[in-house]
Amino acid sequence: MLLEAAGGDAARLDAMVRRRSTGEPVEWIVGWAPFWGLRVGMCAGVYVPRAQTEGLARRATALLPPMGIAVDLATGSGAVAMVLRASSPGARVVATESDPIAAACARANGIDVYEGDLDGPLPADLEGRVDVLTANVPYVPTAMIDLLPRDVREHEPRAALDGGPDGLDLVRRVVALAARWLRPGTGTLLVEIGPDQASAFPDADHLLDDEGDVRAIEVRSVSDWRP
Repeated sequence: MLLEAAGGDAARLDAMVRRRSTGEPVEWIVGWAPFWGLRVGMCAGVYVPRAQTEGLARRATALLPPMGIAVDLATGSGAVAMVLRASSPGARVVATESDPIAAACARANGIDVYEGDLDGPLPADLEGRVDVLTANVPYVPTAMIDLLPRDVREHEPRAALDGGPDGLDLVRRVVALAARWLRPGTGTLLVEIGPDQASAFPDADHLLDDEGDVRAIEVRSVSDWRP
């Protein structure tokens, strides 16, 4: 990625390598991240989308009707929303983001972003009409932050990583708020979690990655379901 981004400019490549040697994410340096075949524009200070989230995005595209409505909470750079928009051009895809830098990054990626905490800034006209609600909120337990790779620990925003004592503070908030927005009976919630957190949601459907690890929960009829 660095060689491509440098475009044959030796001085530029050298500067990029120096930045990378400090642990700065390569996606920030080159200005983009690969995600499900797309190039997601990246800004320094914004959480880098991971390949492990692609399964959630793929499942969300399968659930979104061609003219449906999708909401991506805490969208970050807008990667999941970009996939939804690309797969269903006729659908209404909106997102929320509390961090102004990330919100600007997502807007630069063409995403309709409402700035604020989780569902707080969503327009009221979406209540009860959302077909797919996605969220990749922080789910790393606070005590585990120091065990993350240096690149992540020292550079990526802690607010995008720290999910509280058991890692599930924001996940539970998303589950609690979902019923207000989802279409009754058919609307579906998809939330990313860590592989060792599946036991906290025994009644949810579990989305597995290619290695068989749980990467997300899927819940329909959220009003009738509790974690």
